[in-house]
Amino acid sequence: MEIMSLKDFYREMGFANDNELTAILPEGIDKEIGHFNVFSTANVRKQVKQTKTMPYNRRTYYKISLINGSNRAEYADKVIDIPKNGLLFASPKVPYNYIPLDEEQSGYFCIFTHEFLAASHNSIALDEIPIFRPGGYPVFQINESQAEELESLFKKMVAELDSDYTYKYDLLRNYVLELIHYGQKLQPDIALYTSHKATTRVAGLFVELLERQFPITSTAQQLELRTAKDYAEKLAIHVNHLNKVLKENTGKTTTDFISSRIVQEAKILLKQTDWNVSEIAYSLGFEEVAHFSNFFKRQSGISPLAFRT
Repeated sequence: MEIMSLKDFYREMGFANDNELTAILPEGIDKEIGHFNVFSTANVRKQVKQTKTMPYNRRTYYKISLINGSNRAEYADKVIDIPKNGLLFASPKVPYNYIPLDEEQSGYFCIFTHEFLAASHNSIALDEIPIFRPGGYPVFQINESQAEELESLFKKMVAELDSDYTYKYDLLRNYVLELIHYGQKLQPDIALYTSHKATTRVAGLFVELLERQFPITSTAQQLELRTAKDYAEKLAIHVNHLNKVLKENTGKTTTDFISSRIVQEAKILLKQTDWNVSEIAYSLGFEEVAHFSNFFKRQSGISPLAFRT
């Protein structure tokens, strides 16, 4: 599985060299912290003549898409169909495969890096909110009224990006944050509840530390932290206290969190790489393949090889 960079994204759109890339980037973007751009889906499809499926990849940027048309989003642990209108949030940490099911596709999408929003005084921890977290709720079906409201917001982005307003990138950051909060309000109640309860400092630090271990991109890479004790020591607290905080705020133990995240990564590696089971086991911190196989079967009810095939 490859990691798609911003340059890869623009080259996939048909801009083969750096001169062409410079020509289409928003004026002044290189002077800004981070990167932002916004597109009309119909224009992109016309330009790229896109008929192929978007590959299942991790990306180095965030993406928010207003979708008008029938589509399917495939993740390691779920498949989400979008019959007509949808709002999709994509994170660098969660690979997905995007399949247009209609010839006619319209809407808008914006791409941005973590650094772009970090330059704002109102920035939020992107990877800690449900729409950008692994296992979260990344795609929402929306009605016509919501689609029109969101289309108006994207059109403001397009107009602002073309303007010569001195502080346009500050305004664009606000528009991106508005989109994020719009998605947050569409979250199922249980996801919002869990996210809200997990804002205690200890729980937040644990989640951040856990997510730093991923993604696994090389067979030479190995998880540094594997057990609840490892995380507790890193956070300089007693393992019982860490368990208590997580249990009270999320209903899950430290081991539940770690095991769930490891098995999710294992499924991605089994489906999207040609690594053998031994290599995957090693990268996820298992010294013995048998231990990994038993763990995977206990968590998912199926063996690694059976899952792969």
